[in-house]
Amino acid sequence: MATQSPFSMLEGLFQNLPLPLTPPAWAVEESHRRVVLLLNHVLQQEPQATERLARQKGRVIHTQWREFSFRVQATPAGLLDLAGADATPDLTLTVTEESPFAIAQAVMQGAKPSVRIEGDVQLAAEVNWLADHVRWDVEEDLSKIMGDAPAHMLMQTCRTVGQALQQFVGSKRPAAAESSAKAP
Repeated sequence: MATQSPFSMLEGLFQNLPLPLTPPAWAVEESHRRVVLLLNHVLQQEPQATERLARQKGRVIHTQWREFSFRVQATPAGLLDLAGADATPDLTLTVTEESPFAIAQAVMQGAKPSVRIEGDVQLAAEVNWLADHVRWDVEEDLSKIMGDAPAHMLMQTCRTVGQALQQFVGSKRPAAAESSAKAP
């Protein structure tokens, strides 16, 4: 018996919301600044990443998903800064998957969401390298706040929950594929 994902109802509800739900401009700009701070924090933990990004100084990367967009520019220090809205992108990355739940499912399975790439090939290769090789050491950052043992225990719990979610998502995928194959 094929079972339906419990998220399908939420996904339908999410898609039926009156869009666009546009937050105020100041909130969007502030959230972009916070994302850039986080990205730079992660980049600073990997010297090779900052070296690679420094070679791309001044290049603009535009990321788009649905009506949400994010534009950053590589700095001479090998970090990122917000690019102006009028800056011409050298690379445009458009997430083609519309469903946030499908994106989350792909990420939980260790895959990248499908992306349409337009622009500079070398910059795209550098961004791909960064995505493949740079990881945030959350446990290290948490240990600075709460100590080594609690941070380790919290991250171990998160990993266990993540593995359980991956198994759940993985077990539901073949059933969904079979049910769609049997449909007339």
